[in-house]
Amino acid sequence: MVSYRARISLSGTDHRIVDEVCREIKGIAQRTGVDIHGPVPLPTKRLTVPVRKSPDGEGSPTWDRWEMRVHKRLIDIDGDERTLKQVMKISIPDGVQIEIQMKN
Repeated sequence: MVSYRARISLSGTDHRIVDEVCREIKGIAQRTGVDIHGPVPLPTKRLTVPVRKSPDGEGSPTWDRWEMRVHKRLIDIDGDERTLKQVMKISIPDGVQIEIQMKN
C-alpha cells in the first residue's frame, strides 16, 4: 500500500475561523488514526494601505491607515484515501482559502 502525505495550507483574515478549520482537520485525523503534524502557525502578513482623509486635498495632510492581516497555518497529514475524502468534505467558511498538495 502506498502512503501519501498531504500538506494542507490554510489562510484567512480571521484567525479564529482558520483555527476552527484546523481543529476539524485535526479531529478527522485523530478519528481515522493517521499521523498529523501541525497546525504550524506561519508569520502573519500585514497589508497596510494609507488613505488621505480629506478627499479634495484642502486642509492639513492627514492620513488614515487601513490594515488587513492574513493568518496562515500549515498541516501535514500522513493519510490514506478515506482520510483525505473526509477532509475534502469539510465545509470551508467564506474568507478561508485552502490548498492541498499531495506527496509520496
